[in-house]
Amino acid sequence: MFESLFYAVPALMLAGIGSAAYLLVRRARRISRTWAHGLTAEARCLRMFTTTSGGGGDTSVRTTVHHVYEFTTREGRTVRFEEEDGPTTVLEGDVVTVRYLPELPQRATALPPARGRLAAGTGAGLVFLGVAGAFCVGFMAVAHMMFSESAGMLP
Repeated sequence: MFESLFYAVPALMLAGIGSAAYLLVRRARRISRTWAHGLTAEARCLRMFTTTSGGGGDTSVRTTVHHVYEFTTREGRTVRFEEEDGPTTVLEGDVVTVRYLPELPQRATALPPARGRLAAGTGAGLVFLGVAGAFCVGFMAVAHMMFSESAGMLP
């Protein structure tokens, strides 16, 4: 029973890593598709605010900029959405160009197309998740070797 923890915990971590990788790729594909096939509209920044995280002990503080935009689709529907990590130069009241897919206008983006930056960020995230997944698999392999060599001598 004790040995199963050395397999179950890394297996759960691998499941989480796999779902994070899936979500990362899905987000990148959605943004890329919006940039390539989306319609454009003029949106007004209704609100800009920041949130902070971290800063406990010796950790660094991460500040995230949020913007709330509102625009009208070509069909006349008013859509309001929030986006993280936008440019800090966009202030409340500014008008920006947004791109949206007609079937998902609430998933619009005000980020200007930057395919290289999106690919680099997604690739870096996948590399990080891959290293974490390899560590989990390696941990399980080492635990298996230890348990098989000890032949049940561990408590």
